[in-house]
Amino acid sequence: RRCWPTSAPRSRSCSKPALKLKFLLSTLCGVLAALALFGIMGLTLVDVTGRKVLSTSVTGSLEVTELLLVVVIFAGLPLVSLQSEHVVFDSLDPLIPAWLRRVQQSLVDLCCAAALLGVAWLMWTKGSQMIEYGDLTAQLKLPLGPFVWVMSVLCAVTAFVHLLLIVQPAEAHHAGTT
Repeated sequence: RRCWPTSAPRSRSCSKPALKLKFLLSTLCGVLAALALFGIMGLTLVDVTGRKVLSTSVTGSLEVTELLLVVVIFAGLPLVSLQSEHVVFDSLDPLIPAWLRRVQQSLVDLCCAAALLGVAWLMWTKGSQMIEYGDLTAQLKLPLGPFVWVMSVLCAVTAFVHLLLIVQPAEAHHAGTT
């Protein structure tokens, strides 16, 4: 029933739609994170070069860096979940039967999904409030609400990933499925 391989060959029981979905999520979130990280890198290069060579910095570079860093972090959440790369406490796993570990991991995924959906809802509400109030960054006057909405959507995507992991665990995810 493994459908989210990390580096192992595709399992026969894995459906093509699930693999396509994993590929789509990985690609979209990976490209989004990579573009934001590249933007940070380019902006930092131009800003530091401008300060050293021209004695002037890029206006609002700190604000843009902070906003792009938010995108990197939240775009990375679904990727970490897809690859089952979260920090785990597994010292007691050898003492627990495989079927119980599978149940435990399913419950953990369910709790993660519920928490992430709750956070996504709160962020969506906060982003709407920020747009309603006209919250802007200090220097560049960029609206903050859309960035909070992006954070909300990426939290919801991560919650969806955890729900998928209950049904079709990652290769290295559920010890009870090996």
